[in-house]
Amino acid sequence: MADPTTGAARSAPGRLTARDLITCGVFTALMLVFTMIGSAFLAPNPVLTFAMPAAAALLTGPIYLLLIAKVPKHGPVVIVGLVLGLLLFVTGMYWGWAAACVVLGVVGDLVAGAGRFRNRGLNLLSFVIFSLNPMGSYSMLWINPDAYAAYLIGRGTERAYMDTMLATGTGWMLLAMLTGTIVCALVSGLLGMRLLRRQFERAGVTAG
Repeated sequence: MADPTTGAARSAPGRLTARDLITCGVFTALMLVFTMIGSAFLAPNPVLTFAMPAAAALLTGPIYLLLIAKVPKHGPVVIVGLVLGLLLFVTGMYWGWAAACVVLGVVGDLVAGAGRFRNRGLNLLSFVIFSLNPMGSYSMLWINPDAYAAYLIGRGTERAYMDTMLATGTGWMLLAMLTGTIVCALVSGLLGMRLLRRQFERAGVTAG
């Protein structure tokens, strides 16, 4: 017979319940809000915008990891990716960012699921991977800058903004963005685990 104090932590992930979906909705909204906070003072500036992925990662780690702890099942991370991707697309962001949210949401779900959503290291890795979703947009500055600029200008971005952004996006900037985002995601996730240690312990999240 399962121990009632640990049964939830030991049980295999199952289907999402109505309560799980409500929790997913709340945490998806929080992810969106804190992503917007991380973007508010950076994205409007064509130079500072390159720091936006790192800022968003720095603010969203505890939310992402707590969602996994509260709903340790396949699905919540995918839902976050789908909803964020849809909102980004309809608000005029580059389509590659929306696609990256969906794809990395699935990848993040699988990574956390490999540890049955109870392994701290895999959950943290899942967040680091998901936090790279803005690169689905920014990386196009190096892959196909003309098409990238044309798309965003067509969606309402000012040409002067794009010209400055293209001029700023030098070769080393992409590596700096990737490194900064990964570092900030790790800091955010580790700090979140420390601040929310009791919640993670009650959810059965372990180091191994």
